[in-house]
Amino acid sequence: MNLSLIYFDFPFWRAEVSRIALNIGKIKFNDIRVDREEFMRARSSGKLDDGTIIPFNQLPCLKVNDESFAQTAGIARFCGKLSGLYPKDNDVAAARIDQFLDFITDITVLIFNAGRDLEPDKKIVKRKEFFETEFTRKFKMLEKNIPDNSDLIITDYFSIADIALWSFVGWTTSGAVDGFPKNFLKKYPNIKRVCDFVDEHPEMKKWGNDKQFKA
Repeated sequence: MNLSLIYFDFPFWRAEVSRIALNIGKIKFNDIRVDREEFMRARSSGKLDDGTIIPFNQLPCLKVNDESFAQTAGIARFCGKLSGLYPKDNDVAAARIDQFLDFITDITVLIFNAGRDLEPDKKIVKRKEFFETEFTRKFKMLEKNIPDNSDLIITDYFSIADIALWSFVGWTTSGAVDGFPKNFLKKYPNIKRVCDFVDEHPEMKKWGNDKQFKA
């Protein structure tokens, strides 16, 4: 099976969860990074410059042999199955993982929409207001739904949900999101514990994460 994972050249969680899953699973894949100019062309045409089909004209995209697939969670589940980080025969565990992937996606959309199309100074004010209200409310929900005293979202099962949460938190605490403080994670011990566990995973220590996406 020939795999190509296509995204921008920065570690945004939407693609990073799949990149990391494949890496942990020692699954060979082509890590294709496109620049903004090529993406804008693909956004219009539905194809990369080399002719690769991009479903729904959006990224990330996973090409499996000659067929292309879109949507963050669907790609992550596919890569998770290959890597043993998503269950193939446990529907309940799969549903537990899915709800976290989808919830993190929901929060990501809210972040992008907060202050969208505003001037930079007004955008920061709007983002600060959003952080203190809706984001904090949603993040408290994440915290509540992670088991107390567990290092993983699903106890005893390291999954793509843990990687997605770790990458999402890395983005939102990096200073890359206008109006978001860097130190808010200390108020969420359950989430922090999961992120600390992922940090200490042997494969994660080898993983570079130096160019955060600015939003």
